Amino acid sequence: MHHHKEKTVIEANAPTKLFDFKEFWKYRDLLYFMTLRDVTVLYKQTILGFAWAIINPLFQIVVFSLIFGKLVGVKPDIDGMPYAVFSCLAVIPWNYFSNSLNASSASLISANAILTKVYFPRMIFPLVPILSKLVDLSISFLILIGMIIYFRYPIGMNIIFIPIPLLLVILTAAGLGFWFAALSIQYRDFKFALSFTLPLLMYVAPVAFPASTVLHKLGASLYHLYALYPMVGAIEGFRGCFASHAMPWPLLALSAVSAFLLFLSGAWYFKRMEKYFADIV
Repeated sequence: MHHHKEKTVIEANAPTKLFDFKEFWKYRDLLYFMTLRDVTVLYKQTILGFAWAIINPLFQIVVFSLIFGKLVGVKPDIDGMPYAVFSCLAVIPWNYFSNSLNASSASLISANAILTKVYFPRMIFPLVPILSKLVDLSISFLILIGMIIYFRYPIGMNIIFIPIPLLLVILTAAGLGFWFAALSIQYRDFKFALSFTLPLLMYVAPVAFPASTVLHKLGASLYHLYALYPMVGAIEGFRGCFASHAMPWPLLALSAVSAFLLFLSGAWYFKRMEKYFADIV
């Protein structure tokens, strides 16, 4: 009597297929529990816990308000908006972007113990920080609410558009996260390069100053080129959601195109390199 043993062969998806939604749905519980673990582990052994999600951005806002708002004399380009609110609407999305990108880029290296032992979609690794850091982002909005109440700043109908700049930040962080996660596991130099690249990206972004400064000092052509940096449209979009004038749609459109291309290219490169992760980890 012959006994036939069943064999299960796990093969990577075709490199041209960016997402297998059916496979992601199959592992949705894993994505959920890994995200939940990421949230709870971060603050588990801290005294202040989730209060750090408020303390860190609040400290930055105070520093920006004192240095750029008072000493340098930077003026918001939104009528009636206090500089503290102006900087808050940049610091909150920027902190989410930098924190999620940092964690996402190191996700494969920190998970090398299970990378070679268990199969599940590898894209889950860089996506977990992108989702888990949304909790910090949500908590930090309490600062904004407090400032709006304190300064009695009126909120208009533009607030309904807030998912648009939020999606821009998520796409940008995820796209760069895919790139740096795949590159860092192969070339560890990228992990160190990110540590000084992020501060440079912050100073280039309109965190402490309005994007219109570039328009007034460098002209329309460079201003439109500047808008291709996705965080420009994201930050100005957040500010526009709390402004009385029209949303900066041209700026958002240019940033959205580059954010979408960044996301697609990052996903493509990640999938292309995925089959080598277990060998080079």
